[in-house]
Amino acid sequence: MKKKLISALLCAAMVSSMLAGCGDSGSTGSAADSAPAAKSAPAESAPAADSAATGDSAAAGDSAAAGDSAAAAGEGAVYYLNFKPEVDAQWQEIAAAYTSETGVPVKVVTAASGTYEEVLKAEIAGSDAPTLFQINGPVGYNSWKDYCLDLSGSDLYNNLSDKGLAVTGDDGGVYGVPYTVEAYGIIYNDAIMQAYFATEGAKAANVDEINNFAKLKEVVEDMTAKKDALGIQGVFASTSLLPGEDWRWQTHLANLPVYYEYKDGNVSDMAAITFKYSDNFKNIFDLYINNSTCAPGLLGSKAVTDSMAEFALGQCAMVQNGNWAWGQVADVDGNTVKEEDIKFMPIYTGVSGEESQGLCTGTENFWCVNSQAAEADQKATLDFVNWMISSDAGKDYMVNSLGNAAPFSTFGDDEKPSDPLAKEMYRFMENGKSSVTWNFTTFPSQAFKDDFGAALLEYCNGNMSWDEVKDLVITRWAEEKAATVQ
Repeated sequence: MKKKLISALLCAAMVSSMLAGCGDSGSTGSAADSAPAAKSAPAESAPAADSAATGDSAAAGDSAAAGDSAAAAGEGAVYYLNFKPEVDAQWQEIAAAYTSETGVPVKVVTAASGTYEEVLKAEIAGSDAPTLFQINGPVGYNSWKDYCLDLSGSDLYNNLSDKGLAVTGDDGGVYGVPYTVEAYGIIYNDAIMQAYFATEGAKAANVDEINNFAKLKEVVEDMTAKKDALGIQGVFASTSLLPGEDWRWQTHLANLPVYYEYKDGNVSDMAAITFKYSDNFKNIFDLYINNSTCAPGLLGSKAVTDSMAEFALGQCAMVQNGNWAWGQVADVDGNTVKEEDIKFMPIYTGVSGEESQGLCTGTENFWCVNSQAAEADQKATLDFVNWMISSDAGKDYMVNSLGNAAPFSTFGDDEKPSDPLAKEMYRFMENGKSSVTWNFTTFPSQAFKDDFGAALLEYCNGNMSWDEVKDLVITRWAEEKAATVQ
């Protein structure tokens, strides 16, 4: 099963990642400096920028210093360990604004891309531990439950629009509250699609006719045959399989077969899976790699930024990604995709009844309050997150600075993100389609996902058969689930 080959590939990826992080980031006081190096990890929801950990910025440091006397007097302070490097600057601004308004010191430290768990592990045991941190769902809660305060009586939880989204414990307590909802699917450039629909012999007249895998495959393969006429290099952007950049496949795409297997069993987790919908995963994955901007054997050198740039520059018609990707398209120098032309369609794989399927919608961004922090700090932290979801200033930051689709009843229709992919997400949530829930939060470990991604790369390179990939997924899932049993 070429397990040695996969292990070697992963080791090489880890070495490469560690070397890439050795440059001078210019940041000081980094939380990551005290943490061991972590192997590459997917940017689970929005892909994190490849930057070093950011310590106390000038704004956060000044606000913390200004509030030292208040904290010493027992009024409490806030320390947020942020997961996403791409919004560090925004969080530093928020921290300064809140301290200016309330006098309560707020410190924000941002972990470098792929190091959050390691940084949290180092920081949570320190004398100045985070009072606010995040987990990715039930698996994350299992790792950090000793530090998660029960939020069932908090305004944060009580204002949650869908309380079923919260992470709960066996005791009925609420230990993680989502602060954003996201969705992913196949993003397409409608201008290119309209040009295709106008071609002679087009396999569909409009996107609405593409509501299952069979029709999608028919359209995509016809577009490939007509790619020169359409002015594209491939229908799909490159399927990025550079180690550490493969999260769209070993996590997001892998969610679909797991979702359907869970659904068949009426369960929310499994100690072992049969990978029953393996062929469905292969359906769409093969469609991606065989109708791409580059040959399958070159995909190991491609990063997410490569594929998003290809889409932004009009070199392809489609790319799998989430609603967070609008900025990745709009900010590309030379972008040709107009705001009104960027749209979503579901990821079809050939499952019976998928005509009623919507986008993959959910979250793995859950706020947790440190149960072992001082009571005054817990209260200050709860007041801070309540300000984020209820005050005019906080809500403006949530939507317009952080780009969150906040799932709280305190937000009105005019307080939702207005970028085109966010609008598409809400359109699908409201059109009666059945959303595919995010079950990848129950995947057994990062090691499982890394091994899956490495196997996909070997499959693309012709070094593994699909049966070998399937066997690896089944075996590694069971092994890693067994290893997490307390």
